[in-house]
Amino acid sequence: MADAAENLGHLLRYGHVYGPIYLLAVLMWTMLGRFVLGLFVPENWDNYIWRFFRRLTDPVLALVRPITPGFMVEPLLPLAGVFWLLVARVAWWFLMFSLGWTPAVQPIPA
Repeated sequence: MADAAENLGHLLRYGHVYGPIYLLAVLMWTMLGRFVLGLFVPENWDNYIWRFFRRLTDPVLALVRPITPGFMVEPLLPLAGVFWLLVARVAWWFLMFSLGWTPAVQPIPA
């Protein structure tokens, strides 16, 4: 039980690092799910799962579209979104690390 409380304390102490990384990961995997599902369904499909994917990822695609090269075709844009979200996750981690706001790596006791 003490380990669970310690882990929760660690998560709360470094929530400013883990929170955005987790949010970007959720968006990234949802974007990948949209791409894969889009291979099998029409763009204007009225299924509630497809509408959820679109509602969650359309704002990200609106941000990704201007920074993605013009030769990228529209059906592959979610893959470009996955790439840019991964870049954002890594950039966030390096920013937090460079500011000294990430947890310190400690050796495992022998």
